[in-house]
Amino acid sequence: MRRRLLAESASAAILALALGIVGALAQEAPHEAAAPRLPLPELPAPLVMLPEAAPLRLDIPAPPELVLDLRTGPAEEQPELAARLDATELVTGAISVTPQPEDRIFLLDIPAPELPPVDPALTARPAPDAPSPAALPAQIEIAPPALPEVVLSLPSALELAARIAQRAEEGLAVPRLAQRERADILAAYAANENRPFWIEGKGWSPAGKQLVAQLARAGQDGLRPADYAVPAFEASDKDGLAEADVRLSALAVLYARDARGGRIDPRRLSKMLTPELDLPSATEVLSELAGAADPGAVLAAYNPQHEGYRRLKAKLATLRSNDEDVPSVRIPAGPPLRLGMRDQRVPLVRARLGLGASEEPVFDRSTATALAAFQKQAGLRADGVLSNQTLAALGSPPAARLENDIIAQMERWRWLPADLGASHVMVNVPEFRMRMVHDGKPVHDTRVIVGKPQSATPIFSHKMEYVVVNPSWYVPPSILKKEFLPGLKADPDYAAKRGYVVTRRGNSISVRQPPGERNALGWIKFMFPNDHAVYLHDTPNRRLFAGNKRALSHGCVRVENPFALADLVLGPEWTNERLKRLIGSGERTIRLPQPLPIHLVYNTLVVNEAGAITTFEDLYGFHRLVRTALERLS
Repeated sequence: MRRRLLAESASAAILALALGIVGALAQEAPHEAAAPRLPLPELPAPLVMLPEAAPLRLDIPAPPELVLDLRTGPAEEQPELAARLDATELVTGAISVTPQPEDRIFLLDIPAPELPPVDPALTARPAPDAPSPAALPAQIEIAPPALPEVVLSLPSALELAARIAQRAEEGLAVPRLAQRERADILAAYAANENRPFWIEGKGWSPAGKQLVAQLARAGQDGLRPADYAVPAFEASDKDGLAEADVRLSALAVLYARDARGGRIDPRRLSKMLTPELDLPSATEVLSELAGAADPGAVLAAYNPQHEGYRRLKAKLATLRSNDEDVPSVRIPAGPPLRLGMRDQRVPLVRARLGLGASEEPVFDRSTATALAAFQKQAGLRADGVLSNQTLAALGSPPAARLENDIIAQMERWRWLPADLGASHVMVNVPEFRMRMVHDGKPVHDTRVIVGKPQSATPIFSHKMEYVVVNPSWYVPPSILKKEFLPGLKADPDYAAKRGYVVTRRGNSISVRQPPGERNALGWIKFMFPNDHAVYLHDTPNRRLFAGNKRALSHGCVRVENPFALADLVLGPEWTNERLKRLIGSGERTIRLPQPLPIHLVYNTLVVNEAGAITTFEDLYGFHRLVRTALERLS
């Protein structure tokens, strides 16, 4: 473009100069006879218009034809031009007048303009089929119009991403949230490019509001709302918004794990409490909540959905809605009171239990009986003795104490699998009963014998796999150590006299009771292999089922009518009659058509369909351990 402009300017200047020279030569002075003359150009004859007369015509010769040659370089390098010029008048130049008769040619020596060298790398090579530059039309440069200023507004999610990365640690500062869960939450945000899950604009999104509302309802499920307190923030505080989003995620994860039984570890309370808790990971919780249409409902569903739990929840709500409470009577501390003792606190104890006044301050039988009933309802040992523990229970409001008992029972429901199985067996140890459910309907209910307090029946869930008819009984290590080894030491025939077979392998010894009428397992046992080596079985001492308190075994569960249970778990192929024909014919193992879930539970409080509460004795103190552990949560 620059070169074209220079060429156009030079052409215009040369043309003007040439016309000036031609005019000067035409007006040359007479005394310059020796100078070459150029005849005046013939001009067109002027026309003079007279009224009503013919126009006059003046003959003026036409100007000579001018030919401009803009080529640079010596004339001898341009053969066509050199042939037309007189050698004595030829000089290098860039302009010429085409020779005519009696015309003279003038050459002006105008050097070519100096241009900076062109970088070869910037020189574009034309395409093979591209038109030549001479054939291209002239390009007109038009300056672009002024555009309005564009204001770029980042979405709030992107705006908070950097702040979430910076404030994540503060948002995760939630008590009882393990380091693993915190790491998983950070990973979930990183996978989401640190964009918020629950903040939209300057406040909670609709999904965030649903989560906040569910956390506020935590008390309805026996959880503590204070454990899930949502932080307050200002809409203009970007750091506060970022921290609140992470905190809500952390609280949702904590709630989900608590709802599944993560508040306390049962195994730390007792080695006989070994349920397999189904605690969700933080990744699982956030994934389910983030993709849900109603995250609040999804979060609530982490609580047990079993009917027994729902009834307890409804009872808790009814209890809390009733503001009336029995006035408590403060009973001073003192030594334990037993039947027949005299003490000045006896009238206060009777007043607290709702009994009438007595003539003498004697801890009589009516007082002991009423106290035992109170202890049973409170989940204490119902011995009718006013111990320090019983005194503390008497000192708390009945409604508050019952609330804590219901919450502790609700907690034990969290230990069970979310799916009990359409068909399953459930043994409630404190109730001394076993029930079987088939296709969601109860089909069998019978009495059982459970472990003694010193040899408690463990609490866990498993799957029944097979049945053994005519089983042998292998004496467990605990009984072997306490009974048989001392007996064998005193009398080598101790076991044989009782019908047992002793097997020695090196330093180890095992004692087996062969199948038979006197076998401790009876005629049949139901196997679900577990770490406690316990199972369901028959017993030769069926008269023991007549007692109300049936904590008599070494840990296994004895079933009152085992063949009726076998008929149900083995299916129609194995009828009661067919099984009984196998008795006495040798040990026989029969596998179940499919594994059957079995749950050994510890329900000391049960609510029936009408909303009435039934309490059972805390045989092993497990209820008290759970309630105390929940009360001590920091």
